[in-house]
Amino acid sequence: MDWSQSLRLIAPEETLSIAGLVLLLVAAWGGDKASRLISILAVAALVAAMALVAPALCGGAMGPDTSAFFGQIHADAFSSYARILIYGAAAVSLVVAPAYFERFNSMRGEYPVLVIFAALGMGMMVSAGDLLTLYVGLEMNSLASYVLAAVLRNDGRSAEAGLKYFVLGALASGILLFGMSLTYGFTGTTSFAGIDAALSGGLSNGALFGIVFMLAGLAFKISAVPFHMWTPDVYEGAPTPVTTFFATAPKVAAMGLMMRVLFDAFGSQVAAWQQIVVFIALASIVVGALGAIGQTNIKRLMAYSSINNVGFILIGLAAATPAGGAGMLVYLAIYVMTSLAGFAAILSLKDADGNYVEEIAKLGGLSRTKPGLALALAIVMFSLAGIPPLFGFWGKFVVFQAAVQADMIALAAIGIAASVIGAFYYLKVVKVMYFDEATDVVQGESDVWHKLILVVTCLFISPFGYLLSGWLGKHAETAMTALLATL
Repeated sequence: MDWSQSLRLIAPEETLSIAGLVLLLVAAWGGDKASRLISILAVAALVAAMALVAPALCGGAMGPDTSAFFGQIHADAFSSYARILIYGAAAVSLVVAPAYFERFNSMRGEYPVLVIFAALGMGMMVSAGDLLTLYVGLEMNSLASYVLAAVLRNDGRSAEAGLKYFVLGALASGILLFGMSLTYGFTGTTSFAGIDAALSGGLSNGALFGIVFMLAGLAFKISAVPFHMWTPDVYEGAPTPVTTFFATAPKVAAMGLMMRVLFDAFGSQVAAWQQIVVFIALASIVVGALGAIGQTNIKRLMAYSSINNVGFILIGLAAATPAGGAGMLVYLAIYVMTSLAGFAAILSLKDADGNYVEEIAKLGGLSRTKPGLALALAIVMFSLAGIPPLFGFWGKFVVFQAAVQADMIALAAIGIAASVIGAFYYLKVVKVMYFDEATDVVQGESDVWHKLILVVTCLFISPFGYLLSGWLGKHAETAMTALLATL
């Protein structure tokens, strides 16, 4: 093995590791008063990491030359695609944080450091070529995330969210580890390539149980049914910038990891996991749609929306084809931008005293008091519902198309029917803003960074986003080809 080549391939991880350690020292010496400087430097480190991974995606890097440390890491176009989304979402989560935390006098230097280490772990997850790398990256992300959920120390809801996330996350990690142990025991290797080779001759009952337990652990990480129970409480209780982070970057990481595991490690046993993914997809779509109907808090509504959208994304995985995988990647990019727009809008909902407004009923008549903000939030809701001509429709279209091409017409039909149910609660928010009596609760001015992020992301998910559909689809297909090239 060429050590210099391996070290060059993990340059983004090295950058984030060094930046995290240095900023940790700055936080220790400078205290909370240096938190803004630390946030700026953390964003710079994440942007630098994005710049380092971009050439691999643009150049379509794949094959043995992208393998580092005896196949432990794959720095190919697939991992680069996912890492760009992860690092970008993490950077936005840092940009929107200061205005929120300073309202509570709780902006701390540890927050940017925790986000960097979580992003580092997520980058390892989508690059993993071995069960050990998978678990190290997963736990690095999880441990940082537990603290992030409870970072607002003077808020009981934040502490509760952190505790729930920790307890249930630890349970999911244990289930995943048990599945990994079974897989290792019945294949004799932790390498994805070795597992695939060992299972190509047939699937034993023990290895099948390993697949089931691993899928259960990964389903928790993407908040898929029936392992979704933590999502509404954590989304509502965690500080909104942290919820912004949870709704975007970890979703990409867990989805990318699930694709890596199922296509690379269990690619020869599609029939064993395909029916499980179909069930998880349909259950998530239905539970997400029905669970959101009675919600009165907009952050809880976004939580059920994420469960619903995870189901739609998994339809692409259930197709188990290159087109399905590429559709998933396109959907993920659109979903990340839509979620960032949604939470930027939520962070802009403030009353005259600067308190954040989360109750949907208090948004009555927002179109007359804050027409620009109401329009942005309406664009987000319509895009999440997949209503054309907004770009969110394209994400649903490509995964349904992949399912139809894979002769899974019933799955696509059920998904389309369920998306109509999901449109109800999105339209309810629009109805409150445009047709209800004005409550005049939302009167505060939003931060300039929140406005900028909202404008950029809304332009992306607007009909103008279709101008990027060819470019986005091309990179998604390149990433999927790179993933399959590791087999």
